[in-house]
Amino acid sequence: MVIIINFCFTLQYKVLYMEQNQEPIQQLTAIRNLMERSSRFISLSGLSGVSAGVIALLGTLMAFFYLGKEEPFFNIGSYTLLPAQKINQSMWFLLIDAVVVLVLALLSGIYFTTRKARKEGQKVWDHIARRMVINLLIPLMTGGLFCIILLYHRLFLLLAPATLIFYGLALLNASKYTYHEIRVLGLIEILLGLLAGWLTGYGLLFWAMGFGVMHIFYGMMMYFRHEDVKEEECKVNSE
Repeated sequence: MVIIINFCFTLQYKVLYMEQNQEPIQQLTAIRNLMERSSRFISLSGLSGVSAGVIALLGTLMAFFYLGKEEPFFNIGSYTLLPAQKINQSMWFLLIDAVVVLVLALLSGIYFTTRKARKEGQKVWDHIARRMVINLLIPLMTGGLFCIILLYHRLFLLLAPATLIFYGLALLNASKYTYHEIRVLGLIEILLGLLAGWLTGYGLLFWAMGFGVMHIFYGMMMYFRHEDVKEEECKVNSE
């Protein structure tokens, strides 16, 4: 009987001790989340990267079919050997295709990021988001102007490398205000841009890899690391 009483007392003491220890852990977690929100833009949704990647792949697929429609099997390097008139037509098509992809990707990114922010009760636009956008736009706008210069001098083969490299630099510059995955993605985009500059006949393939596949991969990674985990934590806390 004494043994049973001692066991019950010990068990009750351990339960109370664990409950008391849980409170500091929860407080530290809350402080960490507060510091993270005040220093980084964490409303960025991984689903926005996935949607942008899917849209980019569809746009690249349209470009493949357009440039290779006269061949039974499209040779990925053949668009560099087209006549001058055909190159002009192709450049206009690619320009319109790129603008449509960019607009749709931006709209989808705004939608998913806004939805995530509202779900978590956070502001979409604050001083951290402003800093991130400014640091993103400086290399991005510089790259856009540089691509216009390339178009003016008809250096079409360097468009794919330039867009990937400047986009990677933009992500790298903005990554200090958001998730670490953005920094890694920026480095990969720069590497793909350098490879595209070496293999100039495969620009569309590197576009598909950089703007399509990599966005989908890192978007899914960000979603399962930062969003899916929080949703599970909210369910556990509500229960």
